[in-house]
Amino acid sequence: MNATRTANSWITYPKPNPEAKLRLFCFHYAGGGALSFRAFPGNLPPDVEVCPIELPGRGFRLLETPFTEIEPVIEALCLKILSSLTKPFAFFGHSMGALVSFELARLLRQEYNQSPLHLFVSAHRAPQVPDRDPPIHALPEAEFLRQLCRYNGTPKAVLENAELMELLLPTLRADFAVVENYAYSQEPPLDCPIAAFGGLQDWKVGAEELEAWRKQTNSAFSLEMFPGDHFFLHSDQTLLLQRLSQLLNQIVGQLSPD
Repeated sequence: MNATRTANSWITYPKPNPEAKLRLFCFHYAGGGALSFRAFPGNLPPDVEVCPIELPGRGFRLLETPFTEIEPVIEALCLKILSSLTKPFAFFGHSMGALVSFELARLLRQEYNQSPLHLFVSAHRAPQVPDRDPPIHALPEAEFLRQLCRYNGTPKAVLENAELMELLLPTLRADFAVVENYAYSQEPPLDCPIAAFGGLQDWKVGAEELEAWRKQTNSAFSLEMFPGDHFFLHSDQTLLLQRLSQLLNQIVGQLSPD
């Protein structure tokens, strides 16, 4: 995928669509990047422009220092995304990306009175639910890699490639630190609907923890579970994209014509 990049490099436009009625900003999981959403543009409604976010420390930003705390991520993202909020928009975030998109929605509301039309959160417990597992970001390398294997998101060939892992580990540790250092603060629920997605075989996030997202919206809430583990985003991508397309078509259908 030859992504068209904006000057600020935080947002990519893999399939630019000036005529789109809605922008869908996609926020990647720990260790992921804009390429995590390479199948989205060709499999979502034509009225939707897919805009994957690329945080520092991965992809074409590999040599940039990754963040280890969520606050500076959100503050920087907020400033970078403002110029792209020129038409209706929605957020989709998987795992770490769900948390980032949620906190970004809260900051946009607070600072700029802006809101996504819909928040899609995938494979992450509701933010007010504490993590029941001990943090792993600071573990010795061998143990960190063992814990990483449990998520089933890193190919075995990559895990066994010492040189490649040496390159990827700092960003993986930093991303896990972003999530594990997160401290929820009480604010009023969002006004936009929230749709939560989960994997039936995900050991990390269960249906009950996803259901708790309901408390974060004053509007409609839905929960859908898919076959697969924490990375059903890839293993059951067809089903996920079909459902996401249905929901996006509903949103676009409710927008008034230009």
